[in-house]
Amino acid sequence: MAARPITLARAQHIARSHPCVRCGEYSFKKVTVKRASDAHKKELNVSWHAVRVCGICHTRQELGLDAEGDIVYEG
Repeated sequence: MAARPITLARAQHIARSHPCVRCGEYSFKKVTVKRASDAHKKELNVSWHAVRVCGICHTRQELGLDAEGDIVYEG
């Protein structure tokens, strides 16, 4: 039986709960989570696309989350 896809609220929580890839802090001044585009769904098998801006080092980062909430890509 397949699990239900994660909700927007859960995707936002997951995006905030991983540290910055540059400085390792958990403080983000902006986190935006949107449904993945059709191209990303097909090529990368992601359901959610998150863009985060670190509140400490100001690095802009992108995350891709699959339907189960696992991170597919981060950078």
